[in-house]
Amino acid sequence: MPKIKVFTAEHHDPWFNLATEDWLFKNFPDDHHVLFLWRNKPCIVIGRFQNPWNECDLAAMERDDVVLARRQSGGGAVYHDLGNTNFTFMSPRETYDKDRNFSIITKALAKFGVTAEQSGRNDMLVEGRKVSGSAFRMAATRAFHHGTLLIDTDMEKLPGYLTPDKDKLKSKGIRSVASRVANLSEFNPNITHESLCDSIMEAFFETYGQRCEVEDLTIARLSREPSLYATYETYADWQWRFGSTPQFAHPIASRFDWGGITLDFEVNEAIIRKVTVFSDALSVDFIEFLHSVLPGTKYCIDDIRKALHDGAKEFSSEKQSMVADVADLIERELA
Repeated sequence: MPKIKVFTAEHHDPWFNLATEDWLFKNFPDDHHVLFLWRNKPCIVIGRFQNPWNECDLAAMERDDVVLARRQSGGGAVYHDLGNTNFTFMSPRETYDKDRNFSIITKALAKFGVTAEQSGRNDMLVEGRKVSGSAFRMAATRAFHHGTLLIDTDMEKLPGYLTPDKDKLKSKGIRSVASRVANLSEFNPNITHESLCDSIMEAFFETYGQRCEVEDLTIARLSREPSLYATYETYADWQWRFGSTPQFAHPIASRFDWGGITLDFEVNEAIIRKVTVFSDALSVDFIEFLHSVLPGTKYCIDDIRKALHDGAKEFSSEKQSMVADVADLIERELA
């Protein structure tokens, strides 16, 4: 008979939850099937190979204190808030079965009178509308399947964070595909995070024909795990969330009183590797300055502004004003 474990999380920090999931995956016993249930405060979680500048309205996220997180698995960008329940199934690789995992979720929803069906490899639909998306990860001896369940997510906010200018970047990352989505509360208003978690746990126990104690992963307990804290620092770090972005090109153009300008950035691992400048401005040294000062800079506005400001200290006030115009232009485009 297989062994099982069930965990829940009391906290809503997306970086900590993803770190906890990663820590569990690396440390759970090889002969166990694991269920982990959790939820996040408002955030956007992007797939391992996605470009945040392509997927998100970063300015709107910063304005509303919506954080960016990047997971280890593939798939598209998703919005999480406290109206969204997340599930993770972990299994030994030789007995991993994603269809069994999906059946646990459909059985849990059926207890609320909601009929869900698997669609393709990743999604679950109710009456033709997406209520759940999944992603997967394989290791040498283990596998996991995690996904989201929309219960009462703020649908008005969701598109605002996930609909930037789609033509802004020439990216090699994997783009998300828009779907018609629905909250489960539309089909049964009695579904809550707590009641759905209880139902998923019961379906999990029924599937494996046994029960176990549910372990609540508190901050106090997890803080005693040095490897978990190190993993958390990785997930929270700018280098993981932005620096892991595949190579892309970003052309930026505008016209000012002093002339028109196009900056064609080549960015890899969120570092500006090269910038090609086209302009009809009369100042040759200003254009040469832009060519030379930006490569090697992080592709974030604070670092770009600092590089431009520090490099332009010896310029005349007129050229410093031109540099400020370029910095403002880049900030508008990065948002």
